[in-house]
Amino acid sequence: MSVTAETLKKLALFDTPTICNVIEVFEVRPQNTGYMDARIQAAFPDMGPMVGFAATASFRSDALPGTGDVYGSLADQAELFATLDGPAVVVFQDVDDPSVAATFGEVMCSTYKAFGAAGLITSGSGRDLDQVRDIQFPVFTGSTNCSHGYSHMLHIGVSVRVGGLTLQTGELLHGDLNGVTQIPLDIAAEIADVTPDFIKAEGHVLSYVQSPGEKKPDELRERMALMRGDIGKLRQQCSRAKPG
Repeated sequence: MSVTAETLKKLALFDTPTICNVIEVFEVRPQNTGYMDARIQAAFPDMGPMVGFAATASFRSDALPGTGDVYGSLADQAELFATLDGPAVVVFQDVDDPSVAATFGEVMCSTYKAFGAAGLITSGSGRDLDQVRDIQFPVFTGSTNCSHGYSHMLHIGVSVRVGGLTLQTGELLHGDLNGVTQIPLDIAAEIADVTPDFIKAEGHVLSYVQSPGEKKPDELRERMALMRGDIGKLRQQCSRAKPG
């Protein structure tokens, strides 16, 4: 299902936890699924939200490749980017356990950015972090490593599992310093449109507790009730759950 550039632009205005909260009101999946776990961390927490479509690949560095190397596969990845509905988010599953060497560095990230990618996620390691930060390319990793070992890609465009989340090429991802979540394609535009309403609902409580002055539990209860009521209305409006 196509997601427009305007929708992607709207989604990038919001932090990832808020996007997760809004996905919940649609009731399309259990609330403990659909996002990566704490093994995947933003290398540059100061960068804004990353939004794009997964371009998946598997990787290893603990054995000599049968043919070629990691750089020889970059053109194949660039071709994969061209099949997506928008900017790619490169997603690597490092099959070495534990990770032996870096999945990415300056050359790879510079190439990905030149071909329009929005960022990179790997279950393995990264390196050249100063250089990658300088080109303002968001990366999410499990660790860092100074060497590339025998780095090579095994397969491109395959199903991968990263941070406990199984992904296919073309799935929509949103990530920031809080982590990475997958956004269901069929509700992406609606999520972008109703997120301001969710933020407004939270404002009943936040505007009160963040303002100066003495606070009263009864007033807090009233504010919480207003917030729950507005979120409940959003849930009624957006829920895809079957009755009963």
